[in-house]
Amino acid sequence: MLLCQIADVSRSGYYRWLKNSNIRDKDYDDYLQINEIFLRGKSKFGWRTIQMKLSEIGVIMNHKKIIRIKQKYNLLTKIRRQNPYKMLMRKSLQHRTFKNKLNRKFDQLIPFTTFSTDITYIPYNYRFAYLSVIKDIASGEVVAWSLSKHLEMNLVMDTIDQMKNNPNLSTCRLKGAMIHSDQGFHYTNPIYIKELRKLNIIQSMSRKGNCIDNAPIESFFGHLKDDVDYEKCKTFNEIHSLIANYMKYYNNERQQWNLKKMTPVNYRNHLLTAV
Repeated sequence: MLLCQIADVSRSGYYRWLKNSNIRDKDYDDYLQINEIFLRGKSKFGWRTIQMKLSEIGVIMNHKKIIRIKQKYNLLTKIRRQNPYKMLMRKSLQHRTFKNKLNRKFDQLIPFTTFSTDITYIPYNYRFAYLSVIKDIASGEVVAWSLSKHLEMNLVMDTIDQMKNNPNLSTCRLKGAMIHSDQGFHYTNPIYIKELRKLNIIQSMSRKGNCIDNAPIESFFGHLKDDVDYEKCKTFNEIHSLIANYMKYYNNERQQWNLKKMTPVNYRNHLLTAV
């Protein structure tokens, strides 16, 4: 054949190609079904959605086969990308972090001006209670605490409410005060940030992975877990009563060497007379 000679192809090779070209692709029928669903989904359907849509019309097809046919016929799924401006806006409107304004200046001498706060978990009866505490860095006094069965925002908001209602404090005294925390979910939450702004309280945060930045509250939690026999508690009410008693003991009876051998309350009163 003249064309075979021009193309430099053998006659046997030509007839073999001609024979194979007339054989329909074994995947073609399945491809048509997949492609119809794929185009209906504006090229956004992955294999899971395609498999589900096929089953709706009575066609059961293995996910590996769907993936293979999509790759074979170049049916590329469009991946929806997040709008970078929306992502930026969401971050700016929701969870925010703050600079470490405290910067480990733990030698405070004026009560009710600098606070440290955090959350710890307390195991009991194969469950956990979550304790939120606000501690005055100057006096070492626990000015507010809240215990909960859950790690919801109410835990830290209740602690802030207790601080506001502390008879030794007032919103006037809290103006311009600083509260230091880690960068946990609760403390970067807009609800928490908004409440502190209403009280004119300045936020300060530890750097990531630097628990020493919040050493006063970490030290308190260490003493609490050493002193309190919480593992014997069977109910939440029992552990709540135990923690309440410890807070009274810690503030009013537990003398500390670095507080001139005074209790936190006595040391607070001592500092206030010196101001």
